[in-house]
Amino acid sequence: MAEISSFHDVRFPLGVSFGATGGPEWRNEIVTLISGHEKRNARWAQSRRHFDAGTGLRSLHDLREVLAFFEARHGSLHAFRFRDPFDHLSNENGGEVLPGDQSIGTGDGRTTAFQLTKSYGGGAYVRPITKPVAGSVRIAVGGVEMIEGEALTVDSLTGIVTFTPESIPPVGASVTAGFVFDVAVRFDTDRLTASIASFKAGEIPSVPIIEVKA
Repeated sequence: MAEISSFHDVRFPLGVSFGATGGPEWRNEIVTLISGHEKRNARWAQSRRHFDAGTGLRSLHDLREVLAFFEARHGSLHAFRFRDPFDHLSNENGGEVLPGDQSIGTGDGRTTAFQLTKSYGGGAYVRPITKPVAGSVRIAVGGVEMIEGEALTVDSLTGIVTFTPESIPPVGASVTAGFVFDVAVRFDTDRLTASIASFKAGEIPSVPIIEVKA
């Protein structure tokens, strides 16, 4: 029997993902009191993303590629990487990733591990980034860029940056990062229905995808 919680470190076809529709979801409770005032409570600590990759299908080749990918993941069983077409960079302007894009902590002279994060709304929401793209992460300590493989390592499956004992950020030093990242997702269905005739006629099958949390 396949492991239920397994993650396949493979990426959904990029060309299709960039045509996907979707975005983040929050789950809140809102109660209206007799007075007309509201009581609002956040049920989730983090947002969760939903996508329909069907809108990204442009050819029969794309459709066949997605069907093969779906088969290899055993439907909804195995999670995988997905490139969010709207939010996959550490900066907001779509430009070059820079080591000062995001603050991920402050050195205390002892801590060696820092989680990659991305802030929204001036820090109103800080999102853990757990699936950075290998080789894309740039780290700086006190404004000085550090070299991956020499001063630190980056786990592309957790987003944890680990400094070597010789490179531990000193007390008060800002630790910043720039990166490209994917989202861990799974198919939100165990059945895909497609017809070549319908596809050629412009009828696009739905390919629902949902973010998974560690």
